[in-house]
Amino acid sequence: MFAIVAASSCSKKSDSAFSESPDQRLNETLSADQATLVKAPYGWRGLIYPKGLTGGVVGFYFKFNDSNRVEMFSDFDSASAVTPMTASYRLKALQQPSLVFDTYSYVHVLADPNGSVNGGSYGSGLSSDFEFAIDSIGGDTVHLTGRFNGTKAVLIKATQQEANSYYSKQFSNRLFLNISKYLTYFKRLVVGGHQYEVLVDQVGRTITFTWVDDSGNVHKATVGYYFTTNGVAFSPAFTDGSIIISGFSNITWNAGTTTLSFTINGNAAGIVGSGTPIQPDLDAPHRWWQFAVDKGLWWISEKGFHVNGVDDAYGITKTTSFFYLMYRPKYSTYNGCTYDVAGPIQLLPDNSLNQDYALAYRTPNFTTDGRLTFPYLGQLGNIPASDSVAMAKTRIQFSDSYGYYLVQTSDISYDMVSARDGKAWVTWIWPF
Repeated sequence: MFAIVAASSCSKKSDSAFSESPDQRLNETLSADQATLVKAPYGWRGLIYPKGLTGGVVGFYFKFNDSNRVEMFSDFDSASAVTPMTASYRLKALQQPSLVFDTYSYVHVLADPNGSVNGGSYGSGLSSDFEFAIDSIGGDTVHLTGRFNGTKAVLIKATQQEANSYYSKQFSNRLFLNISKYLTYFKRLVVGGHQYEVLVDQVGRTITFTWVDDSGNVHKATVGYYFTTNGVAFSPAFTDGSIIISGFSNITWNAGTTTLSFTINGNAAGIVGSGTPIQPDLDAPHRWWQFAVDKGLWWISEKGFHVNGVDDAYGITKTTSFFYLMYRPKYSTYNGCTYDVAGPIQLLPDNSLNQDYALAYRTPNFTTDGRLTFPYLGQLGNIPASDSVAMAKTRIQFSDSYGYYLVQTSDISYDMVSARDGKAWVTWIWPF
């Protein structure tokens, strides 16, 4: 052992496994990565999956040059889909090779902390990124991960036809957005003898498919969607056994019949309205109500009832100092009767919250077919004349004898949909 140590300590030779320094190797990697981006003859299609759009995706087109400039389109809105924007970019060593968009661009819109810019939360926007670590470059695809929020992104080499489509403004086709004009909450898609209920979240850019298999089991699958020249594409594709749907192509809109028509895998298809769910969630009404009971708090709605295609159909948001509509189970007890309350919360000039009046309802009736009804009990407080019409219409809607289905849209949100015809609904959000 002494001989080995002595021999080792006397050796002045230091061999490296590499002929170049780490900095040299890193610079060569950055140069190679930039060359890959620049040399794509027709640019790159891009898909960015912001953390704030759970499952949602935004489509992009990028054309990089060797002067650290990039021209881009984005399908985030109708203007950016057809208006090219030029910004700067860099390939930089930030723990690992990274692609950085370093001047404000369509990429930054998703990450803008001002929620009014992108529809996200104030302070974080859509929790997206504009600095991306390069995970891998292989073949025609580059995989990226955001350095701050972990946003996933992918670049795919564009074809000449795809590049031409962007610059010739063919991405102005957004007919799919007419899905919001259907009067009924529930919508059905029939493909190859199979029937699916589709719920489109235009803000979150997702489509949720619900279906019942031959054994009576209910299934759900949510995919993100982005716009193409003639429709929408899904990421990932929707799969039900041998049925694979990668998107809706050749979309047309018939305003007279309120119908979106398109092709799926070359076959004609369309979406029709329905007054009932494909399979009611039998426990959802009680689950929604009990959740607030257990917390001792309340659900809120920012807009009140959507009816026959009209948001805030009863003008609840125009009531005095309106902040939100609330529903609180087990609010109090009167003459041995425990009751719930529904009514507007006001925001006062000093930023405090107040409730001057409310509608009282007995504990809801929960039916065996997945509905709940609200038995009206009476009025609490004095409703001012200026608010009386909105409150009267809201009271009548709540008290509809057909009741409501509850559709859980997330861990903290439900849509309460009229069981009469599916043409009235309110979205409840858990704010705490």
